[in-house]
Amino acid sequence: VDQSRNMYFGSRVAFKSVVAAEAAAIICWTTVDNGDRVGGVVFNDSRQELIKPRRSKRSALRFLNALAEYNQELVSSHTGTAASGKLKAALEQMCRITKPGSNVYLVSDFNDYDYECEKLIGQLAIHNSMTCVLIYDDLEANLPRPGLYSITDGNSRTALDTYSRFIREHYHKGFDQRVAQLQSN
Repeated sequence: VDQSRNMYFGSRVAFKSVVAAEAAAIICWTTVDNGDRVGGVVFNDSRQELIKPRRSKRSALRFLNALAEYNQELVSSHTGTAASGKLKAALEQMCRITKPGSNVYLVSDFNDYDYECEKLIGQLAIHNSMTCVLIYDDLEANLPRPGLYSITDGNSRTALDTYSRFIREHYHKGFDQRVAQLQSN
């Protein structure tokens, strides 16, 4: 489960990090109810934590507790720049620990996705059931209705002009292309 800085964004109901945590919790408890083992990797820009899969509610709670801790770290560490390679490092860890025949869920916005990640996901999918869950905010898919918006990254402020229909369509098309690329891999 991705809990990196780029997941600390949300324009409507919740941050992407919270949506990712909720999706992971649903998957986690469904797995426990099915009598399967639960574990995984929670990662952010600077570190990752492995919870070894076990067939118990205690293991599920350890995983969800780690996820909650990483989620809370986002609030206190929202300055600086996001590190690259975090998704790749988490996937490498998953390749090392995943036993054939496992159900693997990757919950992320895939902001750090590249060719190396594609290869690692393919490697995991050879002997496992691999499900990738794309987390995104509506503003990443569509610009807001035409207007001039003040935006900030917490350090600097600028204006976003969405009056141009061409720019709005180009922006949306870029998102659609990114999703299509992820689906094709």
